[in-house]
Amino acid sequence: MPVDVDPARTSDSSVTAHDDELLDTYSKTISAVARRIAPSVVNIRVTAKNGRAGGGSGFVIAHDGFILTNSHVVQNATELEVTLHDGRSYPARIAGSDQETDLAVVRIDAPDLCHARFANSAAIRVGQIAVAVGSPYGFSQTVTAGIVSALGRSMRSESGRLMDDIIQTDAALNPGNSGGPLLNSAGEVIGVNTAVILPAQGICFAIASNTAHFVAGWLIRDGRIRRSWIGFAGQNVPLHPRLVRFHNLLVKNGVRITEINSGSPAAVAGLREGDIIVGFKGQPVATIDDLHKRLVASEINVTSPLMIIRGQEMRFLIVTPRELKP
Repeated sequence: MPVDVDPARTSDSSVTAHDDELLDTYSKTISAVARRIAPSVVNIRVTAKNGRAGGGSGFVIAHDGFILTNSHVVQNATELEVTLHDGRSYPARIAGSDQETDLAVVRIDAPDLCHARFANSAAIRVGQIAVAVGSPYGFSQTVTAGIVSALGRSMRSESGRLMDDIIQTDAALNPGNSGGPLLNSAGEVIGVNTAVILPAQGICFAIASNTAHFVAGWLIRDGRIRRSWIGFAGQNVPLHPRLVRFHNLLVKNGVRITEINSGSPAAVAGLREGDIIVGFKGQPVATIDDLHKRLVASEINVTSPLMIIRGQEMRFLIVTPRELKP
């Protein structure tokens, strides 16, 4: 005897079954990531100079005890204690810290640790799975998941320097997540969780893994990141359109010198208060951040042309940046 079939009902059932299958696959992915990264994620307890206790998260990046975290987690620490996923605790020491990128490396004396692996953050795509693991409010091994919401964000570090290539995610972060890993579906680190916007929800940020990997290498080797320095204070200012047209400038803004450090490379080069920097080594400079990006370690003691506007005239001064001391 034939049975009547409601096509709409059949369609709904198929959709429901399909949704369940997708949900199960998603759940399995998150669970696998959590299991894979768990042995590498640590809780960091900090005792500060004022006696207050705080903390954050971190993750092992080398089997001989090097752990990556945020600089703001460990700054001003008098004591550090790292707790591994299995409950073992070790005193830790700061191997290197860089406030400009809000990254730090601490080390514990523990052999044969399971370490995380870095992914290539240049390959990240908006919408892909993002899993955060850390110790919000001291609750260790807390896992949250979401997606990569945006790429290429910029934000200020505590030192005031602009940090580029920041990942935005909606994977929930809370105080204590700082320094923990942000992971892709393969369980590889795509970022270091660093900040949330309060009271907004679902707007969280991570330092891209390519930046973190580069900085961590320098911190392990030298304890700090080397940068070059010219030695002045300045402010971003708009340029008069007539000046832009007359000199065929590639920028509509520049950096006006407001103060020059005595004996600095800027002073030696002949920079004056009121000069406006618009280029360095043939590259346009519209903001202080543009100049910071170009004053990298490779520019230390390298003589280079600095393009300025003095009054109505364009001039080129020769400057030799020195190493910025911590």
